[in-house]
Amino acid sequence: MSDAAAVRPSLTLGTKMSYGAGSVVQSIAGVALSTSVINFFFIRVIGMNPITVGVVILASLVIDAVLDPAIGRFSDNFRSPWGRRHPFMYASAAPIALATVLLWHPPHSLMAGALAAYTLAMLVVLRLTTSLYQVPSDALSPELAPDYHERTGLIAYRYFFAIAGATVAGFVLQFVFLGATKAGQLNRAAYGNFFLLAAIVIFVTVLGSSYATHRYIPFLRVEPRRRMTVRESARDIWRTLFNRSLISVMLSGLLSGVAAGMAASLNLFMGYYFWGLSPKAIGLIGLFGAPAALSGVIIAPFVSRALDKKWTMITVFFLAIFSGVVPVALRLAGVLPPNGSPWIPIILVADTYVSGTLALIGFVIVSSMIADVAEDAAVKTGRRSEGLLFATNGLLPKFTNGFGTLLGNAMLTLVHLPRGAAAGAVDKVDPAIMTHLVWLSVPAGMVLNSLAVSALFFYRIDKRAHESNLAALAVEAGLGGPPPTALSTVPEPFIETPPGTPPL
Repeated sequence: MSDAAAVRPSLTLGTKMSYGAGSVVQSIAGVALSTSVINFFFIRVIGMNPITVGVVILASLVIDAVLDPAIGRFSDNFRSPWGRRHPFMYASAAPIALATVLLWHPPHSLMAGALAAYTLAMLVVLRLTTSLYQVPSDALSPELAPDYHERTGLIAYRYFFAIAGATVAGFVLQFVFLGATKAGQLNRAAYGNFFLLAAIVIFVTVLGSSYATHRYIPFLRVEPRRRMTVRESARDIWRTLFNRSLISVMLSGLLSGVAAGMAASLNLFMGYYFWGLSPKAIGLIGLFGAPAALSGVIIAPFVSRALDKKWTMITVFFLAIFSGVVPVALRLAGVLPPNGSPWIPIILVADTYVSGTLALIGFVIVSSMIADVAEDAAVKTGRRSEGLLFATNGLLPKFTNGFGTLLGNAMLTLVHLPRGAAAGAVDKVDPAIMTHLVWLSVPAGMVLNSLAVSALFFYRIDKRAHESNLAALAVEAGLGGPPPTALSTVPEPFIETPPGTPPL
């Protein structure tokens, strides 16, 4: 490994941008899988029951969450001439594109039960094929950028392109495809046409970004072959995941996932009916996510160096909670002008920019924190398990995002939001219904996010601990056995526990 490392290609700006551009796949597929878009389309346009839609989304997330760690674990131990990660990334291109098209072209002839089954099947396929790309691609970051601060910069590019891609995709959907027709947001065909274009972009981007990091394959980790029983494999997974810092981040993700799922399920309903915005207005406001993403990319590495990752994340999270409720609170207090005033879009643009900047900083830092856990876990277990760690970090938020969606849809049912409006009809909802919805959802979101911040106080890896872990792994490099854990500054005694036993 030492000779190979000496001639390893440097991590150039072009490489960082190419790797980061791969997250465009996740962001465009994310629009296709967006709870807010799915909710509005299937409830308001198609006419499905909100609870049914919520259950379908939850079920698809549960299935995806269960299988994601298996994808990560399999890619961690996969051996091929193209390494551990790239074969999965290349193989995902066509299935993601096809599933995107099929999800957004549901047959008109399907009745309620058959439509729910079809939607569930397409959601599951799209989520799993997206994970087939996303999990191995995310798992490359610790090896591409081993340095504590360099990897924060690399991940910043990842999230910049993710948010920029989602911003552009959201704008094109709302402004170009929905805003250009008389039926507006109720135009069923416009959704299908947009996601056909999205599928083509996804296919090209998967192949292009995967190829951009192909030259690093000879210099990436090759996991030693081990013959392991099922019990030994389960014990190995347990040791990797029973890491206090990982549990801290996962618990935070669990709580914030419920809040995020709830907010996403109500997002377009709020935009159209609480703020009285048109699809074009929503598309234009969403464009300010791009400069927010750029601000986040620039700010994240500097703030991380100044405060360290843990305290940066806690600070950003608190600011995001406050920022997210200000416009709604001002409206309820009667301070804001009425809907239709030119000041409403301006206020929402400012909120979008601030919230987007804070969100990107938070996403970058928390992903970098997970990458740091990879070395910490490797010191304690003797195995590199980035795929398992990144997949597991996304497991609980997927469960909870689904529960959050179901919670939000239950609120829609409770306030009696109308569904199944005919195309071309005047799309209006009683303002009292939306005010009732706000009083239900906003306090619930604030409590959940505040608890999510509290969980981050238990994260224990700082720069000093990370560098000690790298030193331990450097001593271990080239050996198959456990590394000298004495170099770790944050020792965690391991107590062998039978697989399946819940943590204390």
